[in-house]
Amino acid sequence: MTDIRHHIPNHILDAYRAGSLPHVFAVVVATHLSLCDQCRASHEAGDMVGGALLHQEEGAALRPGARDRMMVALDSPPPPPLRRASGVFPAPVMQELGGRPPRWRMLGGGIRQQILFADREGSLRLLYIPPGKAVPEHGHRGQELTLVLQGSFSDSEGSFHRGDVETAHEQIDHQPVAGPGLPCICLAATDAPLRFHAMIPRLLQPIFRI
Repeated sequence: MTDIRHHIPNHILDAYRAGSLPHVFAVVVATHLSLCDQCRASHEAGDMVGGALLHQEEGAALRPGARDRMMVALDSPPPPPLRRASGVFPAPVMQELGGRPPRWRMLGGGIRQQILFADREGSLRLLYIPPGKAVPEHGHRGQELTLVLQGSFSDSEGSFHRGDVETAHEQIDHQPVAGPGLPCICLAATDAPLRFHAMIPRLLQPIFRI
């Protein structure tokens, strides 16, 4: 895709390349890379530079037991096969879905979600927002990456379409509104609970795990 205007910040791409990004954010980055020629080229160029730098480094002695651990790893069952893209869902999302369609849970006002993954480092979810509907106004206690898979949404930070990523942080308060046309389907990752302004979303927050 060539019409993407909102990309993954460089420091997040660097962390993804280094393998230090929490899983929930890594899935968003991998999904964006599958859609964005520009960021994919930047990522691949960074890999080449990193490989060249490693090639220049001197070798290091292996830790005791490294060979035994390697043999155990070779005998371990292979990882599950990679999933293919399906409809609006790129391959990294289908991997999290286990190859199955989303199982939506209603949040109210026609908005739905499916939690794909959650641990101590954050949560990853799919959101389905009907055209013209707004997510409750909220701020953030940490970082949020939201990638559009279908349709669009707009908020105080701009307008976001398929492939675009909004990076939100503690200084951003917003109320995303789905654009006209197709329902907006987003992949969203957070590393802390949202900070809702209205009473009802705050009361329902523990139930919906947002």
